[in-house]
Amino acid sequence: MTLHSKMISMGDRAVIAAREMAKLSAKKKNSILEAMADEITAQKETIQAANARDVSAGREAGLSAAMLDRLELTDARIDAMVKGLLDVAALKDPVGTTISDWNRPNGLQIKKVRVPIGVIAIIYESRPNVTADAASLCFKTANAVILRGGKEAAYSNAAIAKAMREGGAEKGMPDNAIQLVETPDRNAVRELAQMVGKVDLIIPRGGEGLIKAVSEMAWVPVIKHCKGICHTFVDAAADIDMALDISENAKCHRPGVCNAMETLLVHRDIAAAFLPRMIERFKARGVELRGDEDTQKFDAAIKPATEEDWTTEYLDMILSIRIVDNVQAAIDHINTYGSHHSDAIVTTDEKAAKAFLAEVDSAAVYVNASTRFTDGGEFGMGAEIGISTDKLHARGPMGLEELTTYKFTVSGTGQIRE
Repeated sequence: MTLHSKMISMGDRAVIAAREMAKLSAKKKNSILEAMADEITAQKETIQAANARDVSAGREAGLSAAMLDRLELTDARIDAMVKGLLDVAALKDPVGTTISDWNRPNGLQIKKVRVPIGVIAIIYESRPNVTADAASLCFKTANAVILRGGKEAAYSNAAIAKAMREGGAEKGMPDNAIQLVETPDRNAVRELAQMVGKVDLIIPRGGEGLIKAVSEMAWVPVIKHCKGICHTFVDAAADIDMALDISENAKCHRPGVCNAMETLLVHRDIAAAFLPRMIERFKARGVELRGDEDTQKFDAAIKPATEEDWTTEYLDMILSIRIVDNVQAAIDHINTYGSHHSDAIVTTDEKAAKAFLAEVDSAAVYVNASTRFTDGGEFGMGAEIGISTDKLHARGPMGLEELTTYKFTVSGTGQIRE
């Protein structure tokens, strides 16, 4: 059987599964999700053994420290996967809820009701926990899912998907509700992206190259973010200790993820009080610093920042720094060079905060908090399917509601249009 035939068959099975899933009650779906969580716990050693094979192969292949960090499944990360499944089960099911309703003068009763999208394909790299997050959110919303992870996490993804299918099957999960594309053939991605009539939505998660490639070849709708160029702006009215903690967290907590800070903007009036202390913190954490001419005056080790630096997603312990004259200059820099992902201001000035919130054109905008919180779990969504910097139909962390569409139900008493 050719790859094309295999993928078409997978799509056909997903369509059938989606129709069966639409019949499941919220209670039934929740019991299946809980069974999935139990099975991941039961198969934890097997999953970690599979993950160890991926990590070992990744080291031999020369993956960066940041990429290996994204790949590794520690005890805490497996526990987080299990918690994510249980959190999703505990969330209110959006399917079937009424968004709005109204009556027309002719007596027609119209409702706008949430329904599943249908079949969703997820293409992702590195982080095997995405397998559980994506599958759980799609299942809760009665969407069949086709998962295609990166080859660097092949063993981990297969082990997680197997545990979820086995756990779910015991509680009556429809066959093929969760499918994993196991071939390393890159043409499988093209097949998924062009499977019109079988795949309703495709969500790529990974590096800029992957996301651009999927977007360019896709014939089905795509929701994506290409880069995570996130900023923190330390305003003149910032609490310096707070700004130090937030900036360090935003850059150093997990530098290889899309909500990590890549550029630090500092108000000129606070630079002398803030930057020397901040620079010392970053140097202690091993961060390579690149700055404009004003920033370089604070430390000879700071490399000159180029125009390219302002548009670079490092995903590593590298940071660019620019000193700006005022809040508007910070806003202008973010809207010019940013990726519309997540940006923060640290300030005690309410006027500056309001301007920043209103004018920064990003999916998530923060006042006095780290950009690292842009995450479905941290936003109370249980887990996330991805983060969108698009504006249609979803933006920011995508949870349950973002995995639904809607239809109109119209009830009459024999009305005909004159």
